[in-house]
Amino acid sequence: MRHTNYLGSPEPSLILYLPHRPEGLDELINAPDAQRLMANNSNHWRKIVTLLAKVASPHEEWRSFRDDVLFEHTALCFSVRLQELDAWHWIGGKDNLQRFSIDGLNAKPLRAAPDVALDPEKQILLTPYPDYRQLSNATVTEIREALDRAGFYDENL
Repeated sequence: MRHTNYLGSPEPSLILYLPHRPEGLDELINAPDAQRLMANNSNHWRKIVTLLAKVASPHEEWRSFRDDVLFEHTALCFSVRLQELDAWHWIGGKDNLQRFSIDGLNAKPLRAAPDVALDPEKQILLTPYPDYRQLSNATVTEIREALDRAGFYDENL
């Protein structure tokens, strides 16, 4: 899958949908690289990539996961349609969610993080926009625990 609406694995375990593309996306499409993406963009993109790694990493050491293999297991998508892939679909931000039409969505808010919701059947994760102010370490822990209960780490990584 090589186009400017998608960056990452052709068979990801987790796809993060965002409304804006990073700078230099065209250069990364054929060889996705988290370190180059962060180096070529603002701190804003470093935060997004880091949060993607914190959520997707199968272990606590998310830094090496981010720097070495992030885009072997995940993807960033900038289209308004969910990719037809057997993956978890993470839509970041309420404004971003409004761009999508998802039939039969049954996402339930997390008790300890009510701004986050999961629909395990459709494999959809809804969160505030992926920024440290919106997604604290405590919220990321809640997301990881919910994904773990849904079998994400056992099945995908």
